[in-house]
Amino acid sequence: MSKGHISPYHAPAFIPDALAKGQHRAIIGGRWEETGIIQMEMLLAEGLRPRHRMLDIGCGPLRTGCRVVPYLNPGHYWGSDLSRDLILKGYRAELTEGDRTRLPIAQLVEDADFSFPGIPRDLDYLLCFAVFTHLPVNHLRRGLLRVADHFIRFEKFLFTVFLAPDAQSSLGPVRQPDGVVTHDIRPPYHLLESDIHHFCAQAGLAVEIRANRLPRGQVLCVASRL
Repeated sequence: MSKGHISPYHAPAFIPDALAKGQHRAIIGGRWEETGIIQMEMLLAEGLRPRHRMLDIGCGPLRTGCRVVPYLNPGHYWGSDLSRDLILKGYRAELTEGDRTRLPIAQLVEDADFSFPGIPRDLDYLLCFAVFTHLPVNHLRRGLLRVADHFIRFEKFLFTVFLAPDAQSSLGPVRQPDGVVTHDIRPPYHLLESDIHHFCAQAGLAVEIRANRLPRGQVLCVASRL
């Protein structure tokens, strides 16, 4: 991690350098096909259907979007990310010409702090995959509070985190089932299950934590309004 930045993605040169080298897929951790397929299977298992309107928070170069856009009804996908340049690279490189007609480019939004500028308030599904894993714990609190404040309704808010098994273990490095080593004060970050329930309750959300592990050992959290 670059000194003085909360994650590599926040270092000014990190994303531009990767894009200049043609590494828009690698910058989000590699395993593009494997992870994208699992993300799509996960969304379908959680009930996503073509009629739903979805926001992909931290969408990056559209690893999920290139699969979801052709599945959803035209105009039903929104994407947000810290870097719009990264999103637009995915828009040009990962969507077919036909898929680009299904996704108005104005629905791809730069958003560094969960403000959701210009994004409708009545979407059905919200996804935040492998975002909180790279941000300090208060960003989860902020994200949950902002989601609860901005969106007047939604069926499910799906987000992923790394877990530590207990409070004492959380103080040191934790090796996840997929081999990734996580930490409490530097990325990739882990949390306690009690943290997730506490932050969701503060935001007026109920949450279920799925038992199965996703790529890198992440767990899926499914939040809804109380």
